[in-house]
Amino acid sequence: MPAASPPGPTPPVPAPAGGGAPGDGATSGARRGVRARFGFGLIGPRRDRHVLRASQLSALSLPIGDDGVVVGVDQQQRPVTLALSRPAPYDVLLVGGLWTAQALALRAAGTGLRVAVETGRAQSWGPLVQAAGGGHPCMVTHEVGRVAPQGPSVRGPVLVVRDCGMRPPRGRVTSTPWQSVLTLLPYVSPVAPRLLEHAHLVGVQRVSPDEASAVGRVLALPQADVNALSSLPDEVTLWCTRRSRQYVTIRATDIETALLGTPRRVD
Repeated sequence: MPAASPPGPTPPVPAPAGGGAPGDGATSGARRGVRARFGFGLIGPRRDRHVLRASQLSALSLPIGDDGVVVGVDQQQRPVTLALSRPAPYDVLLVGGLWTAQALALRAAGTGLRVAVETGRAQSWGPLVQAAGGGHPCMVTHEVGRVAPQGPSVRGPVLVVRDCGMRPPRGRVTSTPWQSVLTLLPYVSPVAPRLLEHAHLVGVQRVSPDEASAVGRVLALPQADVNALSSLPDEVTLWCTRRSRQYVTIRATDIETALLGTPRRVD
């Protein structure tokens, strides 16, 4: 019998639509009727470009405010912030009520500051301290004169709140870079002039006419502001420096109201 003829060449396999290699994603896409591009996968959805005409640019706005602790709103209802994380020493004096000092301490802790409270009435700060950190010691109370060095840094700024009565002693821990000190005076005491002159920022809530006159002399306040200090509402504070002054109304949040109650000048 004649020898069998050798088999002929294998016919070429037709290339899949789209030019992909056999068995790749392009082939499976072609089988489903999806248009594909070699080396780039499937074509994605098409959307209109986000393009504005030059005449529309003025309609864009990005609200950017100052950083810091929100201490309230001004007379135009704009937020007012207080920068307590500073690379330089910063001393704040608040002649006012415990409620405002505690609200500021709580808000400072909310912005990431560690808060050390030097106080002779730890029982008044206890519920706030327990609730502030949610289990983390971001706010700690210390006896008067017993505040240990806090080790402030740019990554761990500190606020020291001194709630030490009418005549606060000189503190062992003072303001340093990244450590601000807030001193609370319930009223204008004999040591108030020294503290007023030393402070970088002073907040004054409602005081008596005589106290208002004493504050006005030290801070060189206009007579209109001196007269207003004796009739301020509980939630209003006059914040002032040597060069500027501003009336600020603090608005309690729901959490602050639950922890501290409504704003009040006298405790």
